[in-house]
Amino acid sequence: MLSKKYQDLLRQGAEGFGISVDNVKMDRFLAYARLLVEWNEKINLTAITDEEGITIKHFLDSLSIFPLMPQGTKTIIDVGTGAGFPGIPLRIAGENLKVTLLDSLDKRVKFLNEVCQTLGLSNISAVHGRAEDFGADKKYRESFDIAVARAVAGLPVLLEYCLPFVKTGGLFIAMKGPDAKEELKESQKALEVLGGEIQEVKAFKLPFSDNERFVIVVRKCRHTPPAYPRKSGKPTKSPIV
Repeated sequence: MLSKKYQDLLRQGAEGFGISVDNVKMDRFLAYARLLVEWNEKINLTAITDEEGITIKHFLDSLSIFPLMPQGTKTIIDVGTGAGFPGIPLRIAGENLKVTLLDSLDKRVKFLNEVCQTLGLSNISAVHGRAEDFGADKKYRESFDIAVARAVAGLPVLLEYCLPFVKTGGLFIAMKGPDAKEELKESQKALEVLGGEIQEVKAFKLPFSDNERFVIVVRKCRHTPPAYPRKSGKPTKSPIV
């Protein structure tokens, strides 16, 4: 699916994030790209299906947060994973990671399961459900080193979705576009209520493109109160602001 030109771009871009893409990993990325395009004809997974877009806007964008993950990170939950970004590329790159992919649409979960099976990835699972329900579930609550989310909702809403999953001392990494600064201003109350503090805000351009990205790293400094996350739909209808 990806021509040699884009395989080379993927390797170079990944190296910039401290990731070596060997032949096994490359084969997995190629199979992932093929399945993404095939399934996208049946269900709406992504508007980006060209080689350049898949390489840069999906794969390299997902890998861009790899250097921000502390050494020793073991467990990650990707909230609202959609077509598997950034969770699956992170798992391909980090062979010792245990990744949970959470999505509210059953069709997408079937796609994610097929990808993980075809790629021969262990220690990764796709689960069907809403963040509000899973964040209150003892099995998932405060049990992950890192929660990640990519373009799912505004930051105050994302904080309520994601911080309940994170262990105290762990991180929530929000992958955002150019509106990140405005969202940060609106998030002070949610951070206070939910037990998070901003550790880092990183602005960068995706490799081989002019696409501007922001990554917001939130450290969880205390337990999230048991009242959060609120019931399904509530965080989006009335965010903590």
